[in-house]
Amino acid sequence: MKALITGASSGIGADIAKELSNMGYDIILVARRKTRLTKIKSELKTNAEIINIDISSTFNCMELYNQVKDQDIEILVNCAGFGVFGDFTTTSLDRELDMIDTNIKGLHILTKLFLQEFTKRNRGYILNVASAAAFQPGPLMAGYYATKAYVLRLSESIYGELREIKSNVGVSVLCPGPVDTEFNKVAKVKFSIKQMKSQDVAKYAVKKMFKKKLIIIPGFLMKLNYCLNRFVPKKLLLKICYNIQLKKEG
Repeated sequence: MKALITGASSGIGADIAKELSNMGYDIILVARRKTRLTKIKSELKTNAEIINIDISSTFNCMELYNQVKDQDIEILVNCAGFGVFGDFTTTSLDRELDMIDTNIKGLHILTKLFLQEFTKRNRGYILNVASAAAFQPGPLMAGYYATKAYVLRLSESIYGELREIKSNVGVSVLCPGPVDTEFNKVAKVKFSIKQMKSQDVAKYAVKKMFKKKLIIIPGFLMKLNYCLNRFVPKKLLLKICYNIQLKKEG
């Protein structure tokens, strides 16, 4: 049994790697920071392979897939991603394009390539990591929220296609709220509400993935938020979200 995890050098990705390793899965750790991957590898109970690569590149994604496609991977976890905070007119375009390439393009390519193989075998699991941000607009983090909405809709649509052909392949999308990870430092934000522990989110996500749950939302507050967003008028929701985002400024 083997799982490939992108964004595995820290946070949710690293903790999902540990959780799956504890369950007996060999792990392929994928991220840009080799030193951090080496540390995570040393903490795993099963065999682990390190692939030091940046998945924001189409070429790199193809190289990654070609390198591992014969290893009978059962689980793909697309966890690589980051956010950019600030008014849309002032944020760095280059940084945002890199975010789109990582959060959307890299995830899209790997999902497609592995799903094609999984459907041929009629088994396997794909866990795409989105965010509670996928459910609502995000003034001051407009690009990030948009990328996570893409991940959510892509995953939902694939799930629908698989269900129609009665496939045994599972596709899930993880949509956590604030989690205590390096994401906050990279995005230069801070949260005014209590953050969940990354380990708890990882454990919950893996449990629900194996049950083939489509949308995985850890924590009662985020489940409540998901329900309430459907009933709040859009312009009011935009105002609420903007005020919440202002409090995140680090």
